[in-house]
Amino acid sequence: MSGANGNDVSTGRVRAVGTPAVRTESLWKVYEHDDIRVEAVRDVTLTIEQGEFVVLAGPSGSGKTTLLNMVGGLTRPSEGGIWIDGIDVTALSERDLARLRLERLGFVFQAYNLLPVLTALENAEFTLLLRDVPADQRRARVEKLFERIGMGGLEDRRPGKLSGGQQQRVAVARAVVGEPALVLADEPTANLDTATSTALIDLMAELNRDLGTTFVFATHDTRLMDRARRVIRLVDGAVVDDDRRD
Repeated sequence: MSGANGNDVSTGRVRAVGTPAVRTESLWKVYEHDDIRVEAVRDVTLTIEQGEFVVLAGPSGSGKTTLLNMVGGLTRPSEGGIWIDGIDVTALSERDLARLRLERLGFVFQAYNLLPVLTALENAEFTLLLRDVPADQRRARVEKLFERIGMGGLEDRRPGKLSGGQQQRVAVARAVVGEPALVLADEPTANLDTATSTALIDLMAELNRDLGTTFVFATHDTRLMDRARRVIRLVDGAVVDDDRRD
């Protein structure tokens, strides 16, 4: 399937060598109601390379979640451009945006967003189901990943029978099992205790290192910021610092 600009969004694991995972140019998000104008994101130009482990940091109201949602195609920008794997996101129809999210992006949310009537395995394989991957292949891929992330033997448990940390591990598995170009995570450790948060951060760092998956987080969790190789700080919707680390 092609977007409005002719870009193919249907092949999630085919990536052009040297193409940034994310590029934004003069990106704005403005909300207006009556005489009130709120500039949630102001003139943000960024490039995030494939394989980076990046945190968008800032206090509540800094614009980090709005920026993350625009990159993920969940919120349309007021002005500016966004490219994912070289695809012009702003030129896509709603249908092609949904296809892009399915094929090329993974999402991890603060509230887990697992379906309570499905088992852990069924939740983790959900994006593969939407991609029409055969059932035996879906199960094999999820079971292999579950063993890797410490969820082996819990495949048949529903979310209500899992701890918060286990639910978030299922959410991470769902995000990465389809080998997306990019994983976007909004406050993934906010509801977890220190030990569970550390284990989850270790897991995502390992997946980043071993699979080359690009991670972009919106967070104010200092534990996650300490592990990131790049911290982009926002204040009042604008980038005020871009700290790259060894």
